[in-house]
Amino acid sequence: MSDFEAVVEGVRERVDPTPEERRALAATAGRLADRARDAIEGLPVAADVIQVGSTARGTWVAGDRDIDLFVRFPADLSRDDLEDYGLEIGKAVLPEGHEEYAEHPYVKGEFEGYDVDLVPCYRLDEATDIQSAVDRTPFHNEYLLERLNDDLAGDVRLFKQFLKGIGVYGSDLRTQGFSGYLAELLVVEYGGFRATLEAAREWRPPVVLDPEAHQAEDFEDPLMVVDPTDPERNVAAVVSETNVAVLQHHAREFLDDPSAGVFERRTPDPLDEADVEAHLQRRGTTPLAVVFDAPDLVDDQLYPQLYRSRDGLARGLREYGFGVLRAATWAEERAVLFAELSVAELPAVERHEGPPVHVEDHARGFYEKYAGDEDAYGPFVDDDRYVVEREREVRTAREFATDHLHEVALGAHVASLVEAGDYEVLVGEDTTALAGAFGTELAAYFDPRA
Repeated sequence: MSDFEAVVEGVRERVDPTPEERRALAATAGRLADRARDAIEGLPVAADVIQVGSTARGTWVAGDRDIDLFVRFPADLSRDDLEDYGLEIGKAVLPEGHEEYAEHPYVKGEFEGYDVDLVPCYRLDEATDIQSAVDRTPFHNEYLLERLNDDLAGDVRLFKQFLKGIGVYGSDLRTQGFSGYLAELLVVEYGGFRATLEAAREWRPPVVLDPEAHQAEDFEDPLMVVDPTDPERNVAAVVSETNVAVLQHHAREFLDDPSAGVFERRTPDPLDEADVEAHLQRRGTTPLAVVFDAPDLVDDQLYPQLYRSRDGLARGLREYGFGVLRAATWAEERAVLFAELSVAELPAVERHEGPPVHVEDHARGFYEKYAGDEDAYGPFVDDDRYVVEREREVRTAREFATDHLHEVALGAHVASLVEAGDYEVLVGEDTTALAGAFGTELAAYFDPRA
């Protein structure tokens, strides 16, 4: 047995559900479906119940306790009625559950130790007729059930655990990783776990996979997997360029030197203030943090705003001349935009180049603008153009974050907080105070790994 096979067999023992787990889940799912059908009988409309997702397809990893039930209503039912009837059934099946909202409300709760989503959708003939994003899910289920066998389902479980171990599993907008459906499509398309890793190591983005040869238009994403049930959709649209590269790196490393450790997610020990200070002294950098109360949003709304704000902060600092080594963002009750600076304070003057002297009209305008400016050095000629050395508008990164942060592109809720001045700026050693709430995140930041 090769090293690869030995490692994989050991991992299979951990990720494959036992027969007892399978029977218990199937029995619970059956009871849930019966409760849903009983609730449907009291409605003035026909509907049916189907189980979807990884537990319906046998691709769930041992220990996962999620059951997804969809209640399908006629396509001509109004959206309001679909939502009302869906919630009525959900509350009957899961009386202790609570409402959540995707594209429309659904009920989430616990039943016999399982986490259950009960979601209303429309019963359609084609996925291209969807009225709501969740309407695709039954088509995904049907497509994969026709193509998965026991061997491929086992390989999907391996691949999902591999993605979890390297930190790129999850299609939420915080992770920007691989969904379970995408993982299943890749394993089916390539024909197994090892074949998927072999293919991924050779990817040259943008990568295009079109399982049903829809010949859909390009989506301008690093990984493009055309939904076999809907040619207008890229299943991998949420996957970031970074996470595509992370998968490639670990596929290459694992194939060259198989190790079971890659299947387990590394969680570093949190840093305390002294640890953070030691890292900063060793690195000789100056950190800057913009801290504010995290907006009351679900993660899929919050993190796109935080990522936009992080990038806006870093871009603005660079435009003003401050060298940004790296930037990050984290959120709990408070949120942080964190930038590590190689340059945090600049000289009182900056070089400002004008047009070449031979471009007479523009050059003359530049020269005349600064010729009478007693605060500027110049204008003088350097190579072929006019140059002045003028007073710098912003000399410190703290000043930029305090007085000019509103100038950069920020997420909408973050921009509102900045406009109101409801944020705090920490610079240098003051940022060590972040260790109390973000010690684990700082540990990962100061020990970055692919």
